[in-house]
Parts: sequence; structure tokens; C-alpha cells
Amino acid sequence: MDTAQFQPIINFIWGVADDLLRDVYVKGKYRDVILPMTVIRRLDAVLEPTKERVLATYEARKGIVGFLDTFLTGEQGSGMSFYNYSKFTLQTLRDDPKNIRANLENYLDGFSPNIQDIIAKFKFKNQLDTLEEAGILFEVIERFCSPKINLSINPILDSQGNILHQGLSNLGMGYVFEELIRKFNEENNEEAGEHFTPREIIELMTHLTFLPVKEQIKKGSFLIYDNACGSGGMLTESKDFINDPEGLIRSNATIRLYGQEINPETYAICKADMLIKGEDPDNIKYGSTLSEDKLGHLQFDFMLTNPPYGKSWEKDQKALGVKKKGSKTSCSDARFQVGITSKSDGQMMFLLNMISKMKQSPQGSRIASVHNGSSLFNSDSGQVAIRKHIIESDYLEAIIALPTNMFYNTGIPTFIWIITNRKKEEKKGKVQLINATSEKYYTKMKKSLGDKQHQMHTSHIEAITKLFLDYTHEGDALVLDNEDFGYTKVTIERPRQVKELLEDEKFNSLAQKEGILEKLTHLESHPQDFKDRAHFLSYLGVKLSKSEANLLIDSDKTANTEKIPLKTPIQDYYESEVKPYVPNSWIDYESASVGYEILFNKYFYTYTPLRSMEEISHELEGLEAEVQSLLSEILR
Repeated sequence: MDTAQFQPIINFIWGVADDLLRDVYVKGKYRDVILPMTVIRRLDAVLEPTKERVLATYEARKGIVGFLDTFLTGEQGSGMSFYNYSKFTLQTLRDDPKNIRANLENYLDGFSPNIQDIIAKFKFKNQLDTLEEAGILFEVIERFCSPKINLSINPILDSQGNILHQGLSNLGMGYVFEELIRKFNEENNEEAGEHFTPREIIELMTHLTFLPVKEQIKKGSFLIYDNACGSGGMLTESKDFINDPEGLIRSNATIRLYGQEINPETYAICKADMLIKGEDPDNIKYGSTLSEDKLGHLQFDFMLTNPPYGKSWEKDQKALGVKKKGSKTSCSDARFQVGITSKSDGQMMFLLNMISKMKQSPQGSRIASVHNGSSLFNSDSGQVAIRKHIIESDYLEAIIALPTNMFYNTGIPTFIWIITNRKKEEKKGKVQLINATSEKYYTKMKKSLGDKQHQMHTSHIEAITKLFLDYTHEGDALVLDNEDFGYTKVTIERPRQVKELLEDEKFNSLAQKEGILEKLTHLESHPQDFKDRAHFLSYLGVKLSKSEANLLIDSDKTANTEKIPLKTPIQDYYESEVKPYVPNSWIDYESASVGYEILFNKYFYTYTPLRSMEEISHELEGLEAEVQSLLSEILR
């Protein structure tokens, strides 16, 4: 697609904002008018050829209860998934400037319910007061009806039948709309960054998701899902990547797109974009994926998402009826039986949502999901349980560490997780780590956009994809066993120090029991080998209750725990790494629990030698000379 041909349309619409809205709205709010007006004008132009037919059918059928939508979208109506039965069009609204507000509202109310939903989520009617008070409502409508641009599917001809403006296909209109969204997001990047993933990140994700199975998706029918779909970029880019006739896959498969979004305006943008591109807008659902999954009845072939991370999901927890009993947290939702993360960060819950939607077909499902570093190693019990489930189920295929400052609203390290329930034979039981954080994989932008200071070009994406597809095990890519990320967490117990016990009032009565104080004192200077707690209590030679025994033992699970690699026998680790330093100790085997963490620095750490004293001294001398020079200039 030659995108240059659409630039005049984009520039014209952008000019409407600059010319008419400049003194009425702050720049970040231009999109509140321009985006819905672009959608409405496109729909208006597309519906124009069937307008009279829709009006006739409406007049004939409006008294009949039910099935009106069927008639108005069928062959007797618009022949599309939407319609407008108002007597007005945007063009005819200009015939009555005095009543422009009332007539426009009548026109908007004439749209089909799916379009009404988009208009409502845009909150476009809320803008009418502002536009009317500023005296620019008529001008905005007039500019969008300008003969200088054509938002219709059909070409505009002159009186001799020559083409003045080519018709705008759904694909072309989609590009225009996406570019407007991008420009507005860049103007308002801090807020929009929550809902907008940079195009190059999406491009990398599509390569990692679809290229490994490119031969299996040349034909057939496939469903793609994004459970935090924002403005829908991941969905539409995924379909374009698969179906592009000049792309890397060139598939003829039928692709159906599904998504859910909680932000009303972003949901409206996504749904409008789907409609403009000829997709089914009803496949985009509004609401919280976590507490109100509106696509729970479906499973998907491919899932790509950039869920919110570091963001509270306390409201969802309440809606789900999450219950906490002691150290355990649970809820009845089948998606989240594996584990519940703390209310301060719900990113891994989105991952569980997608895992619950994986197909159990021969091809299975593939998932690409962006997360921050806490998903790799956070010790929150819910995140530990989720990582354990994913790795022990052998779902984790790879994790790619991205350069910092790639996103509009955060500069923190981010990672792409690649998950599948159908690993190739050579990948079973293994995970590939790709460290794409060095300058080999990005360039610095001339002008930053919010926190986004770095960008990837095609060459960078191809280099990372090659490491992944070649299953490289050297340099910036390593292939490790699942067990390499696992550990057994155990508590190391030992007798409490006598000094500490004597300061504890609860110990006073216990100290009277024969020999306890003396034996504990003796242990501090003459360490003993204890196999376990029972062995230690036997050494004391006094019958103690459970609470009394607990008082004598230092079993602080925060301070006295060890994470022992799964591939290392627990006893061997204890003998070499603990006992030489805490000889009176023993392992509480009942406390043992298995977890997993993925520490990129452990595998890709590069030692940087310290600078020599001579080098530092030379630099200081240079700085001192520079300071003296500056002072002498000031004091002249």
C-alpha cells in the first residue's frame, strides 16, 4: 500500500484541529472532536449511496416490533453492519445553520446501536456545548464535508466523468485513522502511553508469534485476541502481518480479531477502527477483562497483549470476590485458580486469562505478552505460583529483554514473554533468553516522545527474530533448562541466642526448667550437629509444648531462608553454603517450597573493570584546571 497518497487527507484533518480548535481546546483534547468526527464522516460517506433505500425501509418497517436492525442492514437497507435512518446527512445539515445543533443530535440518534455505542464511549455529545458556545460547530461539520478530501469508498468525479479524488478503501481509511491516532498519542504521550504500544514493538511481537508457524497458517481460519487491546494496534497489525501479499507469510487465511478494553475512549477508537477496516466491531468488548471477561466462551489461536503493569487491580479483586485466609488468597474464577497476585499489580493475571483461552488443538496456541521486570522475579506469592505453573507446564518458550525507554510512558526495563502449549520437540523442557538491551538492537531518537527515547528499525527486529528462529545459544541468546530457573526455598532453623531469650519475658518461666539455660549457653560456644528440630529438642532433654519449643528456635522465614537451585541437592547445598557459617542450624524440610525466577543479569552480566587510580587522578587534574580557568575569567 502506497501510504504517501493518504498524507494529504491526514494533513487536511489535522489542519481542522489547528485552524478551528486551537483557541477552544488545549492541544491534548483536540482528539475528543477530531477522532469521532473522522469516524462519523467516514460512515456518513459510506452510507450515502443507500440513504434513500434505508429511509424507505425505515418508514415501511418502523412500526413492526423486532427485526428492524435486520431489515436496515440487509439488502433492503444499507447492506452493511450499520445504518442511519435520520433524514439528515452531514451534507444536508449545512442547509439549516440556525438549527445545526438540534439537527446534528437527530442525525447522531439515527445511527444503529453499534455506532451509538462508539459515539457514547467517545463522549462526543459532551463536546457539542463547547463547539456551539465557541460558534464553530457548523464550521467543523462544513470542513469535514469539504470537497478537497474524499472519505467515501467511491471516487469523486467531475462533470466530464474524470476522477478528482480516488475512493478510500477500508485499508486506506484504516491507515488514515491510525496515523491520526498516532499523532494525537504523540501530542499527549504521557496519558496515551497507557493505551498505545509503539509500532516497532508490535512488529517484533508479530514476528516472534507468527513466523515459527508460518507454514501452518497459510490457509484456514484463525482467531487473534488482545485482552488489553487499547486502540487495537496489535490486532490489526497481526492480521496485516499474516495476510500481507508482499510480507513474510503471505497467507490467504481468514483472520478474526477479538479484544477487550476498559478505557471508554480507547475502546471507542478501537471499535471504530475495526468498523472502518471492515472487521466485526462487535468482537471488541468494553469492560474489565479481569473481573468481567466478555469473551470467556472463546479460545484463541494467537494472543498478543501489553497489559498494564504496576497498576492496582483492587477493584477487580473485590468484584471477583477474592478472599484471603492466612497466607493464602483465592477466588472462584476458574481462570485464576493457579494464583492471585497482590492488589498492587495485576499484570500476571492478564497472562493467566490468556493461558485459560489456549486451544488444545494439534497446533495449540501462541502468546506474546509484554511485562516489566517484576514478573520475572517478584517474590509475591501469586506471581511465584504463576511463574511456577507456566514453567512446570512447559509453556514458556522464550523471554526477550527489550531496550529501556522504548515506551511513551515508562523508561523501565520491559520483556516480551513468548508462551505456547505446543513446543517443538527440541524446545521441550527448555527456555530461550534473548538479551536485546544493547545498542545493537536500537537507535536513539532525535527527539524523545515522553519517556520514549529509543526506537527499533527493521534491521534490529530482524536481528532479534533471527536469534529466536535460529534458536541461538551463544552471545545475546541462551537456551536453558526449565530447572535452571527453579529453586527450593527452605527455612534454616537454629537455637535462639541466650542474650535474646533473656530479654523475652515469656522465657522467664521456661528458664526454670532443668538445664535449659545451661545447655543453650553451652551450645553457643560448642556447636552441635542437629538433623532437625526434633533432634535439637531431644538434646535439651526436657518435655516442651509446641509454643515453648517455638520460643527457643529462631525460625524467621524472612531472614533465615535459602533459595537452593533445583539442580543442587538440598543437603549438599546446606553442608557447603550454610553449615560452615551457622553450625548449630538445621533444615526445616516441612517449609520447603519450589519456585522459579528469571534473573537476566545472572546470565548476561558483563564485568566492567574499575578505572585505574592514574586515570581517575588525571581526570581530576583536568577538571581542577578547567575550574581554575573559569574562576579566572569570572574574577577579571
